[in-house]
Amino acid sequence: MGAEATADPDSTAVRVALWRALHVLEDSEPHVMSDEIGLRLADVDDDWRNRPDMDPKATSSSRAGIVARARFVEDLVAEQVEHGVDQYILLGAGLDTFAQRRPDIAARLRIFEIDRPEPQAWKRRRLTDLGFGVPERLRLVPVDFETDSWWDRSIAAGFDPGRPAVVSSTGVAMYLTREANIATLNQLSRLAAGSTVAMTYLQPLELVGPDERAIRQVIERNARASGTPFLSFFGPDEMLRLAGESGFATAEIISADDQRRRYFADRADGLRPADSEQMLKATT
Repeated sequence: MGAEATADPDSTAVRVALWRALHVLEDSEPHVMSDEIGLRLADVDDDWRNRPDMDPKATSSSRAGIVARARFVEDLVAEQVEHGVDQYILLGAGLDTFAQRRPDIAARLRIFEIDRPEPQAWKRRRLTDLGFGVPERLRLVPVDFETDSWWDRSIAAGFDPGRPAVVSSTGVAMYLTREANIATLNQLSRLAAGSTVAMTYLQPLELVGPDERAIRQVIERNARASGTPFLSFFGPDEMLRLAGESGFATAEIISADDQRRRYFADRADGLRPADSEQMLKATT
């Protein structure tokens, strides 16, 4: 069998897809977002809900954070489409399903999903097997982040750097070095005027509460043990400063409190995102 048939998705991408499905299956309505297509893409065993990282109570805040950031980005994309933006780049796309779930918006966009070659090949095959296929508007752009330029690869795939775009980078910054994050911000600030970037990052442990700090320490130990250690952490003031130094015209922080007010107000089940992860929203 060829490499395209045997490549596996990233384990973190699978976990995110399963948490998004678990939100629909486990949490009460209204759902922050509804995504069960990712579960089909992940192609996991029927007993996936018995995995230790799928415990509904233990993963509640992490699951809430995952669906909150996805909903925020999708709201942002929908808003920008109404303003005439027609390009959307997902850095570290994983098993994202926006193009399949939101054809009403996707039809007005050219979407560039950037990820490593092996997971991209696997996802392409799964989309075909499930009958979704890869339409012309969706470009799966394989990039070896250590040796390739995602910017150049995107242009080769049809991205027009002279026109505005929305760029999302969720769940990526913590795996990159500080230098790589700064280089990414510098590159993103070169997007055409009118572009918007949504980028999540993890706060350092000293900026989160003691209860959450204990959970984070476990998560970080597990990440190191799996060979994907967290490398970078930023406080909100520092992230705003770096965005300004990179050349963005505006920058703001979307905190967990902001997400709680926006998507979790008046919930009876207590579902709330943790404070660890925040989002930078910046414009050119």
